[in-house]
Amino acid sequence: MSDIELVSATKSFGGWLKRYKHRSQVLNCEMIFAIYLPPAAEENTVPLLWWLSGLTCTDENFMQKAGAHKTAAELGLAIVCPATSPRGTDLPGEHESYDFGSGAGFYVNATQSPWSQHYRMYDYVTEELPALVQAHFPLNGKQAISGHSMGGHGALICALKNPGRYTSVSAFAPISNPAQCPWGEKALGGYLGDNQEVWKDWDSCELLKAKGSALPLM
Repeated sequence: MSDIELVSATKSFGGWLKRYKHRSQVLNCEMIFAIYLPPAAEENTVPLLWWLSGLTCTDENFMQKAGAHKTAAELGLAIVCPATSPRGTDLPGEHESYDFGSGAGFYVNATQSPWSQHYRMYDYVTEELPALVQAHFPLNGKQAISGHSMGGHGALICALKNPGRYTSVSAFAPISNPAQCPWGEKALGGYLGDNQEVWKDWDSCELLKAKGSALPLM
């Protein structure tokens, strides 16, 4: 289990907004994530909401701008915000456009070189980071997932590919059919290659067609 190092801590609505950095084995780089712990976490374990952000965002955008801490404090709900891509890898062309590479991991597991060395955001947000936060924070195992735009896409595919893991999935203005839109075509083609049959495993509309969903979709 990776160690975590506290970057900052801010008191908010009786709870704590904290940022941590750690070495990700999955992404092969150092990562930062943010967590809001409500006042209830001082004495009890609490449920968790995963928030996946959109293109160009970091762990800070939602935590600073959404105004979610007050409601989370009232509900006794923790929130975790991962970053939106690996950081500090400086691959060729990684920083040339806002919709591919840095800040635009699309929550997929890349198979194409050089992206496959680091860009495995799906495994990071569904396996490595959940194990990390469960080990270090007072969480009761109950979790939901949500996101906006590219993060809405990520929330949908995480929930649809892991039935039974989340109590609900919510997506705000999601890229819900990435195989049929320019942003998605660029990202899926770059990370996964030209075989569009492979893309279907990372497209929420295609996953719903194939498997449906037992979860409430909001």
